[in-house]
Amino acid sequence: MSVNGLTMHIAEQGTGPLVLLLHGFPESWYSWRHQFQPLADAGFHVVAPDQRGYAGTDQPEAIDQYTILHLVGDVIGLIHALGEREAVVVGHDWGAPVAWNTALLRPDIIRGVAGLSVPPTRRAPARPLDLLEKRFGKDFYQIYFQEPGVADAELAADLKDTFRRFLVAASGDAEPAKARVEGGGFLSAMPRPEKLPSWLTEADIDAFAEQYARNGFTGGLNWYRNINRNWELTAAWEGARITPPSLYFTGTRDLVRTFGAPDFIEKLPELAPNLRGVVDLEGCGHWTQQERPDEVNAALVEFLKGL
Repeated sequence: MSVNGLTMHIAEQGTGPLVLLLHGFPESWYSWRHQFQPLADAGFHVVAPDQRGYAGTDQPEAIDQYTILHLVGDVIGLIHALGEREAVVVGHDWGAPVAWNTALLRPDIIRGVAGLSVPPTRRAPARPLDLLEKRFGKDFYQIYFQEPGVADAELAADLKDTFRRFLVAASGDAEPAKARVEGGGFLSAMPRPEKLPSWLTEADIDAFAEQYARNGFTGGLNWYRNINRNWELTAAWEGARITPPSLYFTGTRDLVRTFGAPDFIEKLPELAPNLRGVVDLEGCGHWTQQERPDEVNAALVEFLKGL
C-alpha cells in the first residue's frame, strides 16, 4: 500500500470501524498476531502496518526521515489510503508514542487511542537524551543506539539469537531486564534462555527473524536517533492535552515503569483527561499484548465498543 511515498506492508482482518495497531521496537505487525481474530469477531476492521523502516515497509535512508511528525503523518496517510475518515489507534512500545501523538495532533480523525507499556508524557524541559544521559549514564541503551551502524550491526549479527534474548529478557518471565549496555553491547546483559516462556514459540522467533532479514534494525533505531529532534519539533504543543477517549495498559514487571515518576499512573488524567481506565497486568513484562493477549483483547473490545 502506498502511504506518503512509502510502500507500506499491512496485515488486516475483519470489517467495520477501523482500528490501527502500531507495533514497537524491535517488532512488526506480527506482534499483534493474537489481536486480529478477537477484534475482527467483535466487529472491527483491524489493520497492523509494518511502520516506517520496519520489516516489509520501505526504509528511507536519511535519519531525519523518522521524526514523530513523519510517523504521525504515516498513520494519517494510512487511514486515508484505506478509504476511511477516522480510526482508533492502538500502540505498543514505540507505537504508543505514535498513537498518543496522533491523537494529540489530529483529534478530528482519531476517535479513540490506547497505549500499551509507554504512557503519554509531558514534553521534557530540555533535550531528552541529555536528561537521560544525566540520569542513567552514558551506558543507557538509548544513548548506545545513537551512533549509526553500531547497534545496527550487533542486533543484525544473529537475528534469531537477538530476538530470543531480547524478547525473553524484557518479559515478565525473566529477571528484571537492565536498561544499560554492558560489555560493549546491548545484548550482553541478556542471557540466552535455555527455554522459551509459554507465550513465545520457536515459530514466533522464526517469524520475526524472517521479517527482519529484509531491512535489519536500522529503520527502527533511527526512531531513537530522532528523540532530540522530536523535542524540538513539538515545541508548539507544550502543555497540550490528549482529548480523545483513551486507555492505558501496563505490566507490573515492565522496565518502562522505572523510567518515569512513581506516581505517573495517578497523573495520567492530567495529560489525557478523557482516560477511560488503566489496565495494570500483574507480573506482565514489556511485551504486553503478546504476554497477556486474553486480558488485552477483552479490555480493548470493551473500550472499542464503548466509543
